[in-house]
Amino acid sequence: MSKPKIRFNGFTEDWEQRKLGDYSELITKGTTPSCFCEDGDVTFVKIEALREKRVVKELCSAISEEIHKRELARSILKEDDIVFAIAGATVGKCAVITGNILPANTNQALAIIRLKTNINRDFVYFSLTSKQMEIYINQSKSIGAQPNLSLAQMNAFEFLCPCQKEEQQKIGDYFSALDHLITLHQRKCDETKKLKKYMLQKMFPQNGMKVPEIRFEGFTGDWEQRKFGDICESFEYGLNVASKEYDGENKYIRITDIDDGTHEFLQEDVTSPDMNLTGAENYRLKYGDILFARTGASVGKTYIYKHSDGLVYYAGFLIRGRVKDRFAPEFVFQNTLTGDYEKFIRITSQRSGQPGVNAQEYAGYEISMPTYEEQKKIGEYFRNLDHLITLHQRKCGELVKIKKYMLQNMFV
Repeated sequence: MSKPKIRFNGFTEDWEQRKLGDYSELITKGTTPSCFCEDGDVTFVKIEALREKRVVKELCSAISEEIHKRELARSILKEDDIVFAIAGATVGKCAVITGNILPANTNQALAIIRLKTNINRDFVYFSLTSKQMEIYINQSKSIGAQPNLSLAQMNAFEFLCPCQKEEQQKIGDYFSALDHLITLHQRKCDETKKLKKYMLQKMFPQNGMKVPEIRFEGFTGDWEQRKFGDICESFEYGLNVASKEYDGENKYIRITDIDDGTHEFLQEDVTSPDMNLTGAENYRLKYGDILFARTGASVGKTYIYKHSDGLVYYAGFLIRGRVKDRFAPEFVFQNTLTGDYEKFIRITSQRSGQPGVNAQEYAGYEISMPTYEEQKKIGEYFRNLDHLITLHQRKCGELVKIKKYMLQNMFV
């Protein structure tokens, strides 16, 4: 087949088979400089700095202008060059050189691809990230100390290309716009995470202080020390049963079902408890319940139940703390995301075998508590931040899936 499954309106001609070398003025390797310098004026691009079409300058090294022009003259990068990893575990990783990182060089782990004017740069870039290139790499790479592609193999890479440059541009623009949206949501997500980390340090008292540095207007009293055992009605272990295929109603949450970053209940592969649930009401989560991982590498990981998660039972390697009515559960939960809590887990979980924290030890952990109204305000603030983080992560994930699907269907 010489036509893609999905195509922009108005384009009907077959695509033509071409070699990358047919469209390139130059395909060469970079060169490693004799030395680097912290205050160098020239960017030295490394594989680690390649991120979804762009180069992150902060992850690059620096070299002097003298070395750039003298030692590395044959590997000087130009705007619109494509750099492509040809050595190591990251073979196939690539990016487009933009003016903001110039002047620049790179080393021999990256091939420099300089295109002629009769082909769209972005179309070629996305062709190099397509399934077609992945197959070519797996078929062509030589295995020595590390996998690699030669420059001859890069030149010989064959891909199908639209005859009309207008179609090339439309495809390139489409995927560039998708990449921009993905980057936008990822950046917003990272910024919100940084904000949350900062506010967790500022909105909870630190180093024995009785009040936090940042506080909502109208609240003035000292905070009081309370143990989790005073805040929660009970600390109870979960069901010691296996999981089975989801029955459509009863969900089963285990340590591995709690996302390490967001602490959300991951429900892509949701299961049910493999037992008769008659009489298991006590293991069903309710509003105000917080789960604590009690053993293993994830010890200390927490989750707070939300009504939107449905009917959920919890497993045996988790401990449930049921927050009393006079305390705000979200405020209590956010305390488990602080540096103080992390330190408590690190010290308390030390065992001769696997790390672990039992119910009694969790009950003994102390946090500072303001009035109920202030607890609610703080809890709501951080829940809103968590919602924004989840929203951007979800949108980012959806866009990545769309991009993957379209790369499979808009290229031949």
